[in-house]
Amino acid sequence: MWYEKIYTPNVTTIDDVSRFLSIPKNRILKTLILTDGEHIAAVLIRGDFELNIVKVKNILNWETIFFASENVVKEITGANVGFSGPLNLNCKIIADHSLKGLKNFITGANEKDYHFKNVNFANINQNIQFFDLRNAVKGDICPKCSSGLLNIYRGIEVGHIFKLGTKYSESMEAYFIDKDGKQKPFVMGCYGIGIGRTAAAAIEQNYDEDGMILPKPIAPYLIYLLPIDYKNNEIANVTNQIYNHLSEKGYDILLDDRDERPGIKFKDADLIGVPYRITIGKKTLKQGKIELKERKSGDVLLLTIDEVIKRFE
Repeated sequence: MWYEKIYTPNVTTIDDVSRFLSIPKNRILKTLILTDGEHIAAVLIRGDFELNIVKVKNILNWETIFFASENVVKEITGANVGFSGPLNLNCKIIADHSLKGLKNFITGANEKDYHFKNVNFANINQNIQFFDLRNAVKGDICPKCSSGLLNIYRGIEVGHIFKLGTKYSESMEAYFIDKDGKQKPFVMGCYGIGIGRTAAAAIEQNYDEDGMILPKPIAPYLIYLLPIDYKNNEIANVTNQIYNHLSEKGYDILLDDRDERPGIKFKDADLIGVPYRITIGKKTLKQGKIELKERKSGDVLLLTIDEVIKRFE
């Protein structure tokens, strides 16, 4: 079937094309113009996939790579960004494996406000090589066993390991004698754990609508000591008693002695995620008790001062 030019006014993105023509994105061929500042290449990928620019850089063997400017795109294709296509392009063209077997697809017509439909690779007037150029997606088949399916989970980089090879050992003349009596450079590596990233990863896994829930091993304070009214002598005396006793035991305590409304203090205590909150107020002291809350479970206990202190001994 011969391809046909169709009018697509201001339809420049894959989503726009898909909606305008009422076709799925996997029937659209996306043409991206890349450059290293000297060379130009057109990269073809299916509309429902994202390009992996590192893979393209390695295939083309370029030192640097970036998307061509609007002026360069117009110079190469004759059209504005959003209407690029592979037909009649005078530059190197490579394509992703996902396009193999795709027939009667949509592509830019290299003319503003126009696309082609029913395009096939036989219509393109130059040889195209196919490579793995896209990002992996959930459901991809395992390239080794050809049966397992890829699952994707969000993560955060906490640590990393680098193989350095022999570059530094050779320059530092760091050698060893192998079992055959020959001198060889050590194969080096390094690893690191990011302190800030560890905290970020912990928070990513421990939070609720009120704020962070810091795990005890990394919390800067174990106890948030919250007097309702620190200006009140009775409340201040009990607060100081608890603070001094638990501090002597080696606990890190955050004493909120601000002259703020109780609601603000409660909100701040939950927000910063200290594992335990001890609240001292008039009403509970009349009963000879204070309040202990565990941030993670949300459990609240009304205990005597001695009972609270024993919990941390």
